[in-house]
Amino acid sequence: MRPSVQETEGCFAVLLIQMPAEQLLKDHVAKMASLTDDEFAYFFSHFKPKAFKKGQVVIREGDKVEVEYFVVSGCLKAFFINDEVKMHILQFAMPTWWTSDYQALYSRTRATINVDCITDVELLSLSHVDREKLCKEIHPVEHFFRWRTNKGYVAAQRRLLSLMNNDAKARYEELLNQYPQLYSLVPKHLIAAYLGVSRETLSRLYNSR
Repeated sequence: MRPSVQETEGCFAVLLIQMPAEQLLKDHVAKMASLTDDEFAYFFSHFKPKAFKKGQVVIREGDKVEVEYFVVSGCLKAFFINDEVKMHILQFAMPTWWTSDYQALYSRTRATINVDCITDVELLSLSHVDREKLCKEIHPVEHFFRWRTNKGYVAAQRRLLSLMNNDAKARYEELLNQYPQLYSLVPKHLIAAYLGVSRETLSRLYNSR
C-alpha cells in the first residue's frame, strides 16, 4: 500500500527539523571518525555556509568545479541533459548527503553535469584544496572521506545493477523503501526521470500500491 498522508507528512517534517549546521556535520562525521573538539573545530573552520533558493543552479555544465557540498537542509538534484534534450537524474541530495560534479572536481576539468535546487537549501561548501590539506593534517578526517567515497561507490554500483536487472516496478519499490521521504519532497516527474520511466508509468506504479 502507498504511504499514508500522516506518514508522508511525518517524513517531510523530519526534513524540516533543522539542526545547526555545525552539529549536523559533527554527528555525521562521528559515525565513522573520532575527532577531538579542537580537531573538529579546525575541520569545520574550512567549510563555508551557502544558501540557495528553489530552482537556483549550484553547478552548471561547463563550470569550473572547485568545491563539494554537504547538505544541511533542503533537497537538490544532480543531472545531465542528453542530445535528445532528455533529463537523466544521477542523484537526489538530502540533509547529510554530499554532492558535486566529482569527475570535474577530481580531474580539474569543467562540469559535465548540473546541480540545482528542488527546494530552498542550506549547504556547507568545502574546497578540494582544503579537503586534501585536512586529510594530510588529521588522519581521522582522511579515514572519514575514504569511508564516504567507498560508500558512494557501493551506492552507485547498486543503482547501476538495479537499472540493468530490475523492471520499473522493482526499481520504484526499491527507491520507496530506501528513501520514502523523497515522495513528499520531489515532484513525480523528477522521480520518473531518476527511475528512467515515463511520468505515466510512475503514476500507474504509485496508484497500484
